[in-house]
Amino acid sequence: MAFTAQRVVRFSDCDPAGIVFFPQYLVMINGVVEEWFDQALHIPYAGLIGARRIGLPTVRLEVDFTAVSRHGDAVQWQLTVGKLGRSSLTLQHACSSNGELRLRALQVLVCTSLDTHRPQALPEDVRNALLGSD
Repeated sequence: MAFTAQRVVRFSDCDPAGIVFFPQYLVMINGVVEEWFDQALHIPYAGLIGARRIGLPTVRLEVDFTAVSRHGDAVQWQLTVGKLGRSSLTLQHACSSNGELRLRALQVLVCTSLDTHRPQALPEDVRNALLGSD
């Protein structure tokens, strides 16, 4: 099942040409992942990082930029789980506006301890939420 999120391109997202500066898309992707945890998985992302000391760093990222986005554009993000491993998950992202694909990305996250910075198994509640969201 896909998670969708809406966002308006802000002035601060854009370069002097008036289009989204490509690293800002990566900031948006991270925001979509946080919203997905909070809203769809019902696991507070801030709680994972803070109280639980669980990290989900991006270890692989492939991005295809297919069209420009401009200041004021309303963009729709779609996130789906492509693969679930013991300590990792592969996410697929699509960003579009008015039916036009702007970006497609593949992102691999790995669950880590923020104390040791070593990989660890996904917590049971996270795994169960991920399995329930497929």
